[in-house]
Parts: sequence; C-alpha cells; structure tokens
Amino acid sequence: MDASPGGAEAAEILDMDSGEEEDSSSTCTEEDNNHESALCSGGREIKSSAVVKYCAAPPPTNYALPREKTDLKLPPANWLRENPQLGSAGTTILGSNSKSKPFSSFGMAYDFIDCVGDDVDVVSDSENIKKLLKIPYSKSHVSMAVHRVGRTLLLDELDIQELFMNSSKTGDWSWLKEFYQRLMDQKWQRKKKSKEHWYQKAILSKFLYYSINGDGAAEPVSDSFNEGEEDIGQKEFSSSWPTAFTSTSPGSDDSGASKQESVSVGSSFALDQVTPVAKEQNLPILFNEGENSQGLRNDFVRNIMWTFEDIHMLVGSNMPIFGGGRYPAVSLRLRDNNKPINILTGIDYWLDNLMCNVPELVMCFHVNGIVQKYEMIKTEDIPHLENSTFSTRVVKDIAQNILSFLKSNCTKEGHTYWLFKASGSDIVKLYDLTTLCEEAEEEKCQNPFTLPVAVLLYKVASNLMLKGRQNRKHYGTIRTLLLNCVKLLDHERHPQIIASAHYMLSELFQLDEPPQDDDDDGGSLRAGGSEDSYSDDDREEDAEAELSDASDESDSYRKQDDRKAVAVIRSVGELSIPEKYTSTHHIRPSCTFPVSQDKEEKCRHVLSYVLKGLKAVDSTIKKESDLPAADPNTPIPLKYEDRSEITAGETGITSLLERVGPTHMDQKQQTRSGMIPGSWQHRMKLQFFFKASKAYYVLSEAATNLLKYGRALRYIKLSLQCHDAYCSVTGTLHPHVLYFHSQCLSLCGDIQLMLAQNGSNRAAYLEEYSYQTKEDQEILHSLHRESSCQAFNMATDLATDPEYQLVVSLKCYEAAHELLDSEVLKDHAPDQLNHVLKRLGNIHNEMGVYYMNQSAAMQTEKEAKPSVSAAEQEMWKKSFGFFENGLKNFEAIADGTNSALLLCNTGRLMRICAQAHCAVAEDQSRGEFSPEEALYYNKAIDYYLRAMRLLGGREGHLAVWDSVNWELSTTYFTLATLLQDFAPLSRKAQEQIEREVTEAMMKSLKYCDLQTESARQPLYQYRAATIHHRLASMYHSCFRNQVGGEHLRKQHRSLAELHYSKAVSLFLSLKDAPCELLRTLLERVAFAEFAMAGQSSSAAKIKSLTAALDTMMETRHAFQLIHAEMLEEQRQSSESGGAESPETADASAGSASRLNVQEVMKLAGVFEPSFSFLLLQLVKLMSTVKRKASSKDEETLKTYKNVYSKLLRADKKAPLVSRVELYMDLLQQLAPSEETNST
Repeated sequence: MDASPGGAEAAEILDMDSGEEEDSSSTCTEEDNNHESALCSGGREIKSSAVVKYCAAPPPTNYALPREKTDLKLPPANWLRENPQLGSAGTTILGSNSKSKPFSSFGMAYDFIDCVGDDVDVVSDSENIKKLLKIPYSKSHVSMAVHRVGRTLLLDELDIQELFMNSSKTGDWSWLKEFYQRLMDQKWQRKKKSKEHWYQKAILSKFLYYSINGDGAAEPVSDSFNEGEEDIGQKEFSSSWPTAFTSTSPGSDDSGASKQESVSVGSSFALDQVTPVAKEQNLPILFNEGENSQGLRNDFVRNIMWTFEDIHMLVGSNMPIFGGGRYPAVSLRLRDNNKPINILTGIDYWLDNLMCNVPELVMCFHVNGIVQKYEMIKTEDIPHLENSTFSTRVVKDIAQNILSFLKSNCTKEGHTYWLFKASGSDIVKLYDLTTLCEEAEEEKCQNPFTLPVAVLLYKVASNLMLKGRQNRKHYGTIRTLLLNCVKLLDHERHPQIIASAHYMLSELFQLDEPPQDDDDDGGSLRAGGSEDSYSDDDREEDAEAELSDASDESDSYRKQDDRKAVAVIRSVGELSIPEKYTSTHHIRPSCTFPVSQDKEEKCRHVLSYVLKGLKAVDSTIKKESDLPAADPNTPIPLKYEDRSEITAGETGITSLLERVGPTHMDQKQQTRSGMIPGSWQHRMKLQFFFKASKAYYVLSEAATNLLKYGRALRYIKLSLQCHDAYCSVTGTLHPHVLYFHSQCLSLCGDIQLMLAQNGSNRAAYLEEYSYQTKEDQEILHSLHRESSCQAFNMATDLATDPEYQLVVSLKCYEAAHELLDSEVLKDHAPDQLNHVLKRLGNIHNEMGVYYMNQSAAMQTEKEAKPSVSAAEQEMWKKSFGFFENGLKNFEAIADGTNSALLLCNTGRLMRICAQAHCAVAEDQSRGEFSPEEALYYNKAIDYYLRAMRLLGGREGHLAVWDSVNWELSTTYFTLATLLQDFAPLSRKAQEQIEREVTEAMMKSLKYCDLQTESARQPLYQYRAATIHHRLASMYHSCFRNQVGGEHLRKQHRSLAELHYSKAVSLFLSLKDAPCELLRTLLERVAFAEFAMAGQSSSAAKIKSLTAALDTMMETRHAFQLIHAEMLEEQRQSSESGGAESPETADASAGSASRLNVQEVMKLAGVFEPSFSFLLLQLVKLMSTVKRKASSKDEETLKTYKNVYSKLLRADKKAPLVSRVELYMDLLQQLAPSEETNST
C-alpha cells in the first residue's frame, strides 16, 4: 500500500488529555511527577514511586499515530534530520538504547552528589536495572561493573570485549584477558548484529518520527533507503535517544544551573573543575566534553529517584514520553504482529513505565512494516498480558536478593567489582577486579574506573564536608572516603586531587575548638580502631563464606579460576526465592571520628596530611634545579641573633601591614619555586602553609601549658616560619591571616617571658628546642622552596640573656599590638586587642621589676659612697619608664587591679631610690635622715595612695588590696623609724621631728589591719606593738628630758603610759616576741622609777614602787616564753649531737634559733638591778613607816626581804637557763596567793 502524500491523511490525531506530566519549563525538579503507585499481584501490592530529579524535556505533546496500512519502511520527510523540535538529538534513534555508556552512573552521581552515600541504594542506567531484574528469565550474558560509595552501589555495563580491543595496543589488562579466556568458552565470540536487527531499529525510528510529525508527509528522502539503513548501522545506535523536544545538553551551563539537586563544592575544597596543569595528569578525560569524556556526562533525558518497595534507586532514562489519551503521559511501543510478546519484553515495558511513572502504554502492531492496529494497555495490566505473564512479587524478590547479594559482597570502597553471568549459564559470579589487579602486580591506573571512582569519592567527601561543619558525625565517613580516594590514585598523574584530599583530611581536625567530653566524637575508635568501620575484614570473610557455601557443591561448571570470585549465585532460580539473600554487612553503623581529643595527636595528624599534600604539590613544580640545596635530614642550624638585630626585626614584622588590601604581586611573576600566582599549586600551598602554621601554633600553646618552654619556642618558630613562607607566596594578606599572626606573636612573647623567668632550667629548654622530627624537617624543606624563613629569627631564638629575652618578648607584643590596632583589624578583634594590651602591660611591669632588682643589687654590692652612681640612675629611669608605659596599657583597658599593682611596684622603686640616697658620715656610719630620702619616701606614699584610691576597697581584689595596704603601712613606718633613729637635728627642731614621727607612726598604725584574719595579721600586730613601743619611748624621753611646760609634761606622761599599755597588750597576744615584751615592760618600770624620784611622801613612793613591782611581775610571762624556747633548743641540740658546756649551749642556741640569746642576756642584766632596786626601796620604805603595820603588810615585807635575799645570793655566772628559772621562781613568790594557786 502506498503511503499518502499528506501528513493529515497519513496520520490520525488522537484526543489529548488536558492533564500534563511536567511543568512548562525545560527542566523538572523533584516536586514534579511525585506519584506513588501500588500494583496488585495475587492480592498483594507492589509499592513503586518515582520522583523526577532532573528533566531536560518540555511538557509531553500530543502524539500522532500513523493510520492503518501506513508503510513504516518509508521514512518521513524529517527522518534523521535536525529539527528545532527535536534539538541536537534529532539525528539519533528514538527508542530503547540497548547499550549503556560505561560510566553513566558516575555522570548521575556527580550531578546528584547529595544522594550518594546514604540516601540511595543504587545509581544506574535504567537499562542496567532491567537487565539485572531479568536475569532469572534470560539466557543472555550479564557483565557489569559495581562500585560502592557508602551504602550506594553504582552499576555500569562493562563490555569486556570492547575493553580488550581498546587496550590491545598498550598491552594493558593482559592478566584479565587470560582470566577471561579461561573463564569463557573459547569458541564464544561477540555476535554481530544481524540485518534483521538493523531493520527493526529503522522501522522503530521511523514509527516514532511519524508519531511526532503530525503534519509531515511520508515521502522519500533524498538518500536512498538502503543508504539510510547503512548509515544507521554504522552508528550502531549506541548513543542516547533523541527526544521529541528541544534538548538542552546536561553538560552545558544552563542545564547545570537547572539541576537543583546538584550541589556545588565550596571553594575551600573544590578541585576547580580539576583543570590539568600538566598534560600527564590526564584530567581532561574527566571533565572535557566530547569523545574523550568516556560518558562521564549525565546524558540522560531525565534522572528519576525510583523507590521500588524498600529499594531507593537513582536511575537515568531516555524513554520518550508523550501526552494524550486518558492519561497525561503514555509510552509508545512497536510490535510485529506475527511475534507474540514474550515475558522479557513484558518486564521491559513494565519496568520502563514504572521508572518513568507512566500509567499507560500505546502498542502499535505491524506486519512487515505495515501498520495494522493499536492497543492501549495500562501499566498495571502489563504483567497479565497473554504469553508474557509474570509475577510482580517475584520481580520484587529478585530485586531485593540481587541488592542484598551485592551489598554483602561489594564491601570495599574504591574497588571495582565485576558481576558476570555467561550466556546460557545459570551461575552469577562476582569478582573483585582491584584485588586481582594487585595480585597481577599491574599498575592501578590501568583500571579505567579508578579515576572516576576516586573523583566520586572526593566529591562525596567534599559534599559531606560542607554538612560536617554543623554535624561532626560525618567526619569518620569523610576521612574514610578521602583515604580510599588517595589510595586509588597515582600520585604522579593526579597530584591536584591528592593534594586537595589531604587538605580536606587536615581540615577534619578542628584545632581551634575546645575539647569535647561526649562520646559522640571519637569514642569507639579513639584507641586506634579500624579506619573503615564498614569494610571490616572479618565481616567480609563471614559474608563470603556464607554466600559461597552452597556454590561449593556445584562444581560441575566451576573451573579452577572460579575460586577468585568474591561470591557466587549457584543458580539464577535462587533469586526468585523471597529473602534468599540478606545483607549481612552493615554499611556505616556508627562512623565515629577515629582520633583522640589529645591536641598534640590532632596536630600531628594535621601535619602529616599537610606534608603529603605539599609533596604532591611540589612534585608538579619543575624548577627544582633553581632552588637552593637543602637536605631534609639535616637540622636547621640555630643562630643566636645579636641584640642589635632587634630593631632590624621590627621592620620585618610591622611591614606586613603594607600588604593588606588589593594584591601587590604581579600575577604573571613566578614565585621562588616557579609557581604562577593563581595556579592551583599556588592556592594549595597557601592553604597548606596556613594550616601547618596553625597546627604548630596549637602545639606551641599546648607545650606552654605543660611548662615545656623550649619545645614551645621550637613550635612557635616553625609556626612563624610557615607564616613567613605564606607571606612570600602571596601578595595580599587577609584580615584573618593578620589576626592569626598577631596570635602567634603574642604567644611567642609569652614563651620568651617564661624563658626569662625560668633561667634555672635553661639546659633542658635548649635540649627541647634543638630537637626536630623528620616530619618537621621535611616540612621545613618544602618551606625553603618558597622562602628563606628568616624573617622571625629574632623573635624565636633561644637566648641565654634574660634581659634580651624580655626585650624580644616586648617587641613581639608590640608588633602584635600594632597589627591589632591597625585600621584593618581594629574593629574585628577587640577582645584580642585587650588581651595583647594586658600582655603589654605585664611585660612592661616585668621589665620594670627586672631593672628595679638590678638597681637594688647594685646597692648591696657597692661600697659606701656619698653619691648615687650613674648606672643606678640609668636603671631607675628604665624601670620607671616601663612602669609608666605598663600603667598606660592597663588604663587603656580599664584594668584597675593591675594598674594598682604597677603603682605599687613604682612605689617600691621610689623606696629603693630613697635607700640609695642614704647619707653616710665621715666614719662610714649612717648619717642623718636626708631630704632626698624624705622626697622619695613621700613619692612612694603618693603612689601607694593612688593605688588605694584606684582599688576603692578590699572587695573584689583582696590580695592586691592587702599588698598595697601593707606596703603603705611599711613605708610610713620606715619613714618614722628613720626620722626617729637618725633625726635630722641639723635641719629641724626636736619638736618638729617629734611631730613628724608621731604623724608618720599614727598613719602607719592606721593601715595596720588588726581585725582581718590573714597571713599578715601577726605581722600587723607586731608592727602595731612596735609603733606603740616606739611612741611610748619617745614620750618617755620627752618626759625625762623635761621638754615643755608642766601641762606638756603631764601630757607626755599620760601618752607614754597609754602607749606602753597598748604595746604590752599587743606583745602579750604574740607568742614569738618575748624579748620585745620584756624590753617594753622594763622600760615601763624605768618610767615608773623616774616618776617616783620626783615624789616626796613615803606613801606616794610606796604606791609608785608597788605599781612598778606589779609591772615587773608581768615579765614572768616573757621569761616563761624565753625559758620554753631555750629548753626546746637544748632538747634539739642534745638529739643532734654530744654534750656541750652551758656556755657553748647558750651560744649555739642563740645562733641556731630565732631567740636572740645575747639580747636576753642584755635584758637580764637590766632586769636584775631594776628588780633589786625596787625590792630594796620597798623594804626600806615599809620598814621606816611610822604607822603600825598590819599582819598582811608584815607578811609582804617578809616576802620582799626573802626574795631580795635570794636575788643577792644568786650566782652571777650561772647559765642563762638557770638564771631565767630563778627569775621565774622569785616572781612567782611575789604573786598573790590566789594567783599562785591558779598557777
């Protein structure tokens, strides 16, 4: 039958349903076609749902079916021609593509990286899925490559014969050829496509073109039909189907933007499209479009997330979908009416419709190319067609069994597995080609899947890394992915990916976050567990044994090489048995991060990855001969910098500020090693240098906390050398780099300060500083390719002079402050600026104290000179200047406490200045109190008072307040004591001096805190007692010397009595001042004796003498304390050695203890005559009294006489202990009876 010339006559337009499958745009997202269907089979439902993740097709258009008797052998006018409606795919065949590209799953995985690893079970071409599910029904051979990433399996067709043909020129994979020839029948060869095959393809193509050509005529084209068929045969229809719409290349920029599920990698981890720097990297194979792309582009018309029961699959499909009929979407099929539909075709049609969520099928039947009839079939009715009936439940069981089988045995990420079933065989085998390749000792780069797998592992890790910023649970997974990626790649061919992977590995170790105590981050693997928690060898062996037990029995078909199979399905019939195979391998049950919380261990991990990354980068830089020779095994010599170089170092540190802002480096100018700025090597080295600098900084900080200052200085030196190299290869310093640099300088200042303060351990610090690991040496070697690393030598050398170390510490703080106070960082890091200002104030204080102590040492060493030396004055000026600067630093941050401490230290400096101005008489004795001394003491008092006002009160800063209070009281007391002991009578009147002394003493007493319980309370009590004693002695002297009139003398007498009383009271409260108590009591007795001398009546004299005797009796407590101490000293002396004479014992006791025996003997010499005089005068006066004495008076007189008699008869040469015991006994006899009884 001839074809009608008009398209309207040749085609019949079918009604079109108003519903649409997809949006009007050229792309669809996952919200479209999100339908779920339930298919019934024997009363049981099969659940299936499909979500379109990406679609390059416009909405389905009406389809036009050729009328009956249309001859499909005649092509339509537009057959195989470009058509705006068909797009670039118009010259290819519409229909099922029998051959998948070998890397099609990788193209989809790259585009939908979020789905890979956890959410999806399988990524593959729909044709591969159908081929797997038809294994029990088909005798055809199956050959697929399987790869695992997390819980996701990537399936690709593996055409072994084509692989061998492509590699025959190089001789690669010879081991696999031999293995395959032994495995297969020697007579088996690839069958050539028959003429019938190409005929069926051609009429299918023409049928579909008729269906989209509603108004075109079925007229002959210019070329002959045979030439068209031949052209088709040459193309082998191996490319993707064209579509009935304008196609947008998935690899183009527009389509890439439309793939909403595709996640771009952040700039920190991106490979920058892995553009090759050297030709030998072969990276264009991955990303170049065209023939060399090896199918890594996602060329599918649509990518669908298909859920079949509990299996989640990302599939690619090119099936054309049309609109029309009762449903918004239908598929078109062409069948020979003389050939019934078999079960394989039925499953094929059913699965295609399920995956694309097409509810209806339009079947066109023809006889010898002549259209006969059409039939509309619902998708759920396809399994029940005549001659192709199959159970959907069985298909579901097959899918679950195959997935379980693969997941249980494809356990190692990065390995290429080969799923193989020979034509006509019932046995399915799974081989680990990576392991076989290793056994054959052939290079891993010969595996064509190696690079795509490695890049996919890298991309998944990069994607997880972006999520991992908020959730550390991915870190273990990321680490495993990257380690497997690095393991797969050849270091010489793919240095960029390897360097990027190592940088990401180093980024997993967060060095700037506080340690966490919970077990979620590295608990189970902290002690060193498996790095790959889901590739455990034991589980592999168990799974292999379990799945191969049954296959061991069927040895009729197996050959010797079958033992190399990972697992075997002994019969395809087993796949139809529900749950015959179950997945025994847990995919990532708990991927913890296998690293401890120890900071040093973290940093060592980081540095090891940094070193590997630097080696990968350095291997691509060819200008090795232009570099200075450096042996990585030779430690860098330590050079002591002269102090004069400090000023030169300042320029290098502070000049960094000039490089902030727009880049100053010529982008075409190569670096020292030959890198071009802006290249991937340049960017990677910047990242690695900065990361290494951070790691060494953290190591230095940890060593500082452990008081290992030599090690800390070595690490901060390495950190600053990394920073120096960083600055050498970049023209722009970003604010965060400058901020980190200020932290390094601040820490370096801390370490130098600690070294200056701990000079006793200098030998140990030098040993720590000189040690270097091989890893550190290799990193230094890489640094020296870019920089001499000498910019910060001044700051990081281990000197022997503490003054030099203090100066270096100061310069480091000043440089850090200058950076933080610059316009770039002033508003970015206010906390760090305050921190450095505090450090600056502290180092100024330390240097002020250092020079102050130096000047004090000069005073003790010099001989008595009338004037102050110039060296001392220079020390004072330096010390005072540092204290002033430190005060400014603390005032800038409103730190009142530290400001008060600096004022306190300045006051101490003023006291040292005062001591240096001490006047010396001609006989080298201490001269009068000089005006210069008074000036500096008053300055010291002013600084202490400023400190007190700054603090405001004791609350909130107890220790500082107590310290300042004590120093102020001490200064007043010292001033008063010197005025009293070395009175400047040549310049001032006695009365004026006494007033000044009294005023100073009372002010000192004012600041004696007697109420607060503290360590200084006994000192305050002793000082207060001493002040009262001194005041009493002064008033006693004035009273004795008849100073002033009668009224003034009475005032002096009452004041003397008052202060003697308070002094005695305070000394009595102290247990360790018996001599002072005894002296005060004897002076009080002497004061009473002097007062008695001016009395005339006997009664008054007796009263005065009795009162004096009562005071004398109070000395008994002092003698008891003295006696107890002397006995204790004698006991200790007897325990330590042999017997000693009394004189020797007294002398040794005086020299070995705090008891001043000489002072006690002197006081005893005063006590005896004074006591004897009082008793004698009382006996005389009581004996001559005219009134009759009472019995009590007689008894008292008798006691006085008895005591006086014993005192006169006492042996003056007796040991001191015996004499003290006698005094105690005599004083006891004078005590009243009730006191005696109580005693």
